Amino acid sequence: MSGEHSTIGDDDSKGDTDFRDALAYLLALSRPRFWLYLAGPVMVGVVYAADARGDLVTPATVSLFAYFLLPANVYLYGVNDVFDAPIDAANPKKEDREVRYRGQRFVPLAVAVSGIGLLGVAALVDPIAWPWLAGFGLLATAYSAPPLRFKTTPLLDSLSNGLYVLPGAAAYATVAGSQPPLWPLLGGVLWTMAMHTFSAIPDVEPDRAAGIDTTATVLGETRTLAYCFVVWTLAAAAFAVADLRAGAVLALYPLLVVAIWLSNVATDRAYWWYPAINGLAGAGLTMWGLAQVVPPSSLV
Repeated sequence: MSGEHSTIGDDDSKGDTDFRDALAYLLALSRPRFWLYLAGPVMVGVVYAADARGDLVTPATVSLFAYFLLPANVYLYGVNDVFDAPIDAANPKKEDREVRYRGQRFVPLAVAVSGIGLLGVAALVDPIAWPWLAGFGLLATAYSAPPLRFKTTPLLDSLSNGLYVLPGAAAYATVAGSQPPLWPLLGGVLWTMAMHTFSAIPDVEPDRAAGIDTTATVLGETRTLAYCFVVWTLAAAAFAVADLRAGAVLALYPLLVVAIWLSNVATDRAYWWYPAINGLAGAGLTMWGLAQVVPPSSLV
C-alpha cells in the first residue's frame, strides 16, 4: 500500500508541476512587459471620461482593466504565436525575450477561453462601448489569423494596430456614456501605427527569410524609421489639437527616432526601451487626467 500511495503522490506532484509550467508559459506568452499597452489605455479612457471619484472604480471599469491587463494579452499574443509558429522557428527573439509555441494543446484552449472572456466584459459595460470591444476582438484575431492575416499586408499591418486604442475608447464610452473625442482617438491610432512599425524592425530579417511582407520589410530599416518619425509627428499634432500638453508628451517620440538614428543605436536594442518609455508617458497622461477628477488639494 505504501508503494501505491507513493505512486499517487508522484502523479499528483507531476500534475501540479505540469499545471504550474503551463501557467508560467501562458504568463510569458502574454508578454508581461507589454501588458500596459492594452490596460494603460483603459486607465486613460476612464480618468478622462470621469466627472467624479465614483466614476473611477466601478464593476465596469474594474472588469475592463482586469480583462485587458491579462486575458486580452493571452488572446492577442496567443493567436499571434499559434499562427506564426513556422516563422517563429527561426526568430532569435523567441530564444530569450519571448517563448516559442511548439504545439502545446493547452495553448489554443487558453486562447479560446481568453477570447470568450470578452463577452463577460461586454455584459458589464454600457452597450455604447460594444462596437469598440467588437472591433478589438475582430482586429486581435484578424491581425494574425487567416484568411485576413493583416500582419502580412504592408500598411494594413500598421493600421490594424489601432486595436490597442480600442480598450481606451471602450472605457471612455462606458464612463462618459458618449463616444470619445475624435482628435485623441485619431492621435492614438497614429501612435499605435508608428509603434507597431518600429517594433517590426527587429523582425525584418526573420520575416524576409520566411517570405513575409510587412511595412518594415518593404521599406527597410532607414525608411521605416522615417515612416515612424512622420506618423509619430502626426500623432503628436492630433493630440495637440485636443490639449497642447498631451501633444508635448507625444512629441517625445519623433525626437527619439532622430536620436536613435543619429546615435547609431541598434533598433533591436532600442526597441526594448519602449515599454518603460511608453509606461512613463502613459502614466503622465493618466496622472494629469486624474488630477482633474481628484485635485491634489482635496487629499491634503
